[in-house]
Order: sequence, then structure tokens, then C-alpha cells
Amino acid sequence: MGLAERVIALVEPHPGVREIRLVGSRAEGRANERSDWDFMVDASDFTAVTDALPRLVEPLDPLVQQWDRLSLEHCWMLMLHGPTKVDLIFPHEPHALEPPWKVSAETLDGIEAHFWDWMLWLSSKDAAGKHEVVTAELRKLFDHILAPIGVDHPPSSIAQAVAAYREGRARAEHRLGVAVSRDLETAVASSLCR
Repeated sequence: MGLAERVIALVEPHPGVREIRLVGSRAEGRANERSDWDFMVDASDFTAVTDALPRLVEPLDPLVQQWDRLSLEHCWMLMLHGPTKVDLIFPHEPHALEPPWKVSAETLDGIEAHFWDWMLWLSSKDAAGKHEVVTAELRKLFDHILAPIGVDHPPSSIAQAVAAYREGRARAEHRLGVAVSRDLETAVASSLCR
């Protein structure tokens, strides 16, 4: 069973799900090796489905799962081993864009998950030659993650973003007296260089 079939088989049986289907580049045959897997989820009971999502996708052994802070509709994002990005998009459930992160000991893990998810997604756009998207997203990344952790200027490449994030994260960890696990970084960073 392929990944698309596995995701659908795990989510579709929930009584609050009317339909789940693969969409985007993977469904249309335009995907590159790094492309994410996008699924549209039509939910009759959004609250029940979202409450159950972490349990439903647990058999996929996600490295991290979280809500997209910057999507206009609710989107549950998974990062699987590989690494592979999977998005469960709820097109009928509007979502207000969230502000830039506020850095604290309690938010550093969330910032870490958001950053590496963003880098994995952005690397797929870079691999597809979507340079205008990459430039715009690097600016948005600066506003939402890099500037809050103390980076002074927007990066001009994914490699610069990673280097700046690592430096800013180290300063934040030192200032706050906490340490963020490097497991997610280990899973994602090497794939960005391929």
C-alpha cells in the first residue's frame, strides 16, 4: 500500500469524515521527489475529526504533527520519516493567519517544528524551480520565525535561512536556559542538500 492509500485508509473511516482525497502535484502527476502529499478532507464534524487526528495518523509514526499557522484554511501538517511532508487540508474550515512567534521556553519546540516543516516544503518549491515563491517565503519566514529569534536580516537562500536559524536558536536556548531536540533537524537538514 502506497502512502496516499495508507493516509486515506487511516483517516476515512472516522465517522466525522465525509471524504478524503489526494490533490495537488501528487494527484496530478507533476510531483518531484520532494513534493508534499496534499489531502483534502471534507469533515461533517470538524471538531471530532481534529480531536482524533493525532491518534488516527499515529501508525504513520510522524516525526512531528501540528496545525499550519499561516494557512487560510485549517491544515494539519505531518512530517514523516524520509523526510516526507503530508498536509491534511480542511477547505471548508477557515483559519485566521497567526502572528509571528513569540519566543519563550514554552514555544521553542513549536518554532523548531514549524521551521523544519517550512524548510522541507520550501525545498520542494526550490527543486521545482519556483524561485519567486522561494524568495517570497524566505521573507515571510524572516518575519514569522527568524526575526523573533533575533536574526537581523532576511536570508536570500534556504542554506542561509538554515544557518541563521541555527545561530538564532542557539542564542535563544542559551538566553532561556533550555535545549531543543535536534532529532527533527537531523531528519530534515541532510535532505535539503540533495
